[in-house]
Amino acid sequence: MIITKIETIVLARGIKVHAGEISWLWVRIHTDTGLVGLGETYPAAESCEAVVRTQLAPLLLGRDAREIDRLWNDMFLAVAYHGWAGAELRAISAIDLALWDLLGKYTGQPVYQLLGGKSREAIRTYNTCYDHIHDFNTAADLLARDLLAQNIRAMKIWPFDAVGVKNGGQFITGGELEACLAPIRKIRDAVGSDIEIAMEFHGYWNVPSAIKIAHALEPYGVMWLEEMLPQDNLAAYRTLKQETATPLILSERLMTRWQFREVLEQGTAQIINPDLCWCGGLSEAKKIATMAETYYVPVAPHNCGGPVLHAASLHLALNLPNLFILESVRRHYLKEYQGLVSFMGAIDPDGQFRVPATPGLGIELDPAVFRRADVRVRTMPH
Repeated sequence: MIITKIETIVLARGIKVHAGEISWLWVRIHTDTGLVGLGETYPAAESCEAVVRTQLAPLLLGRDAREIDRLWNDMFLAVAYHGWAGAELRAISAIDLALWDLLGKYTGQPVYQLLGGKSREAIRTYNTCYDHIHDFNTAADLLARDLLAQNIRAMKIWPFDAVGVKNGGQFITGGELEACLAPIRKIRDAVGSDIEIAMEFHGYWNVPSAIKIAHALEPYGVMWLEEMLPQDNLAAYRTLKQETATPLILSERLMTRWQFREVLEQGTAQIINPDLCWCGGLSEAKKIATMAETYYVPVAPHNCGGPVLHAASLHLALNLPNLFILESVRRHYLKEYQGLVSFMGAIDPDGQFRVPATPGLGIELDPAVFRRADVRVRTMPH
């Protein structure tokens, strides 16, 4: 199965997240068999596309698409000499997803089967609340009730972000702390412990502020504290871990097994959450999760991007023995993915995901995507 052509498809608008508007990059790998594999990354499509076009595509054309590990290592070596933890790894991730999609189609098997088969029949999820119905800052109680009506029993919110940005993460006053706790109180008053609350902090805080916030949250029994500090100082995370009984989770912003190795060896997080579009693709996410399993650390994959990430995350989650829970955004699979792809991946009435036994990742771009004014397609070789 020889790679004959590589397409890059940039969707300029993407979606809106806490950091603002982002874009998506899709990569399609064509082969001499007629099979085409689909991959994806985000949030800066153009920088990743440049890496694919100038550094990775020349390595891949004419190669056997079935040799996934060999191709991954060759791509990594091609970028590692100048530093790789950025657009380079996101580009490799997109290609890796496309290669697994191809292998599944070539063998006639779903990707989860190639990863080792099912570890469960259904996947529990938490909703990251970029919501299209309720704003958690003003209507957290209504949002919690609405999610429970869909049998979604865990939600993630980030009410401390605005104060973190305003104060540069250097301090939080007593009044600000009380105001930020209001959505958590609303949720507990409305539904009690029927829904779990995960807290996201986007790395905005310093150590003393993080400790102060963590202590204030302990009475509410939240599910975890995610990225209270920037992800690149594990000694600081050890200090934070010693100060709170609430589990810490790290980090979608870590890439490859080498960065996660340090987290696991130092025990700075009770849960890890690699992103398949950033950490190195399915290949690397599976290795990271297996390594975490030896430390009895569960995995909660970060899944807050595009539809191909969502599909790939479902396959990985179905396979992993040490899955904790899978992130999802109902606004995405109910609304944002419409008209883009053949598989939106919505939850079942029981609030869980199931994965069809379609060969590969089971998702294709809608032909209408290629006619959109906000989409740019490039092909290599020209």
